[in-house]
Amino acid sequence: MKIERQNRILELVSKYEIETQEDMMERLRAEGYMVTQATVSRDLKELKLTKSLTARGTYRYSVTSGMNQTGSVRLNNAMADSILRVDYSMNNVVIKTYPGMAQAVAFAVDSLNMHSILGCVAGDDTIIVVTRDTESSAQISEKIRELMKTF
Repeated sequence: MKIERQNRILELVSKYEIETQEDMMERLRAEGYMVTQATVSRDLKELKLTKSLTARGTYRYSVTSGMNQTGSVRLNNAMADSILRVDYSMNNVVIKTYPGMAQAVAFAVDSLNMHSILGCVAGDDTIIVVTRDTESSAQISEKIRELMKTF
């Protein structure tokens, strides 16, 4: 339940300008998640969401960059736990997730801003990542597998 809720939080911040924890609570409750302010606060902290300035001069929650200072990929715990397996063929990487988690994982993969990733298409439990070439697909697949072991 926690992983599903945290993945939903990531999807919500990617779609909406959520300014406060109360806004997040309302959105989650509208979708059937019975959460408290303390739970939302912990989730936001665990997901390492930050507030960023919008064009309107207000602040909203957003996902931090997917790259650390050494350029290695970072996925949070919830994302890594949602991935079941990773494989590739030619210039495509296929990521299998738990049902309902593909959109959030695809968002995390897109936010990596890797030059070799052309884009992602996500269904309910499957993501296809299109890369520039077969070598890139192999490297990205291996990187995701390493991250799955890290968490």
